[in-house]
Amino acid sequence: MRLTGAKAIIKALEMENVEVMFGYPGAAICPFYDALLDSGIRHILTRNEQGAVHAASGYARVTGKTGVCVATSGPGATNLITGIATAYMDSIPVVAITGQVSSELIGKDVFQEADITGATAPFCKHNYLVKNVKDLPRIIKEAFHIASTGRPGPVVIDIPVDVQNRELDFIYPDKVDIKGYKPTYKGHAQQIKRVAEALENAKAPVICAGGGVVNANASGELLELVNKSGIPVVTTMMGIGSLPSKHKLNLGMLGSHGLYAANYAVHNADLLIIMGARVGDRAIAATNKITEKAKIIHIDIDPAEIGKNIEVTVPVVGDVKLILKDLIDIIKPLTIDNWLDTINKVKSEHPLKNRDYTDSNTVNPKYLLTVLSELTGEDSIITTEVGQNQIWSANYYNVRKARKFITSGGMGTMGYGLPAAMGAKIGVGKEKVIVIGGDGSFQMSMQEMGTIKQNKLGVKIIIFNNSRLGMVREIQKVRYCGRYSQVLLDENPDFVKLAEAYSFRGERISTNADVKDALARMLSDDEPYLLECIVDPEEPTL
Repeated sequence: MRLTGAKAIIKALEMENVEVMFGYPGAAICPFYDALLDSGIRHILTRNEQGAVHAASGYARVTGKTGVCVATSGPGATNLITGIATAYMDSIPVVAITGQVSSELIGKDVFQEADITGATAPFCKHNYLVKNVKDLPRIIKEAFHIASTGRPGPVVIDIPVDVQNRELDFIYPDKVDIKGYKPTYKGHAQQIKRVAEALENAKAPVICAGGGVVNANASGELLELVNKSGIPVVTTMMGIGSLPSKHKLNLGMLGSHGLYAANYAVHNADLLIIMGARVGDRAIAATNKITEKAKIIHIDIDPAEIGKNIEVTVPVVGDVKLILKDLIDIIKPLTIDNWLDTINKVKSEHPLKNRDYTDSNTVNPKYLLTVLSELTGEDSIITTEVGQNQIWSANYYNVRKARKFITSGGMGTMGYGLPAAMGAKIGVGKEKVIVIGGDGSFQMSMQEMGTIKQNKLGVKIIIFNNSRLGMVREIQKVRYCGRYSQVLLDENPDFVKLAEAYSFRGERISTNADVKDALARMLSDDEPYLLECIVDPEEPTL
């Protein structure tokens, strides 16, 4: 089959079963967009390239498929960088296709030229600059394989415009053979036996479930292990949903903005089993103190993460789902009643602070999220921005299933939540998708309301408006003696009128008495809706 490079890209995407992609055209990617007209692949035109890569990330996270985004050369490609880094930190499978200036002009600083492969090399799983059109089928096959296997992550394919216009005899490979890339899936039997033995001897074990549990679709196995063994669980932010939030053995999120009981358990355990987590500083800071008390078991598909941030007693490399299946077969119920009694006592003495909110003259976000949990089903999806809104959501929204809580963890990217919700909504169809954002983070991507309108996506938007960059202000209050610098947003737009400009329904509420009825109105259909909530600037996360 004789095809141009541009048509070969489209054909390859079709053979990878790509149903939807997100992007923004430009001159250096025009051959691709011309070929796209003859394809059945759905394309979502975002209002910014960063919105495209975040949407591809949201789509990937709810579906488990590889997300695809497209941009042109120069500023189009560089606008993808933050989203690529975000996907890399959170292990999200994304293939980013960028146009590039003509091959003979590369390196001459011509119009809209940028070295995107050089720029993204430190924070993507792999990247390609396509020099020969004949390599396109192999490269695209490899890119999807690399992005979705082992520890998932983003792959960048940079394609000069002349390569898109050249012809090749298209033959798509049926398999991939990449030297040096052989992810380990099956855990070593002896190491898994060592894990079981360590558990039998433990008096105070704890499981720390990270995003790798979600990525591996291992939440069912985690639940089975927990129910059989009785081991309590803490989660990282990316691990939220790996075990239902209300499960009696789920102690909640750990870390600097986590729950007291979760942090207590980790710091007083004699055995800590880390599953699919990086041991980032925001989750576990004082690793040396933990290792003084506890043996550490670290299960991860990426061997580079094991032992990187914490000293490990028993390393197990492989797919969490397969390893848990093997562990379940040999594990025995544990006798740890004293430990569980201690944990339950700590939980009762340090509960989430749910006071009487009825008399408040502002909307308390913790109360709203509690009510939202009651009104939404187990398949509803929450995406968040970054800041106070993210922490409140992580601690107060009841997540029942994996892949239902979507946020930027490792990179902490403001402006992520709204475009991620677009991708999630396209991925799940009729299920409710709700964005939780702050007034600061929302304004980083609010132009994507145009994308929502154009594609008739029933995304629900909740804005916690405290007219502040709330998290930075809270840090300045706690650590800098209330010396506030550049955190005031006193001239915010009228968000409800802004929604009306995009033909969204919306309303503003300023008391807790309005919360239940407003949420009911918002959730009554599958149309876009914006709910602005006036929040006390002094409401803390800590």
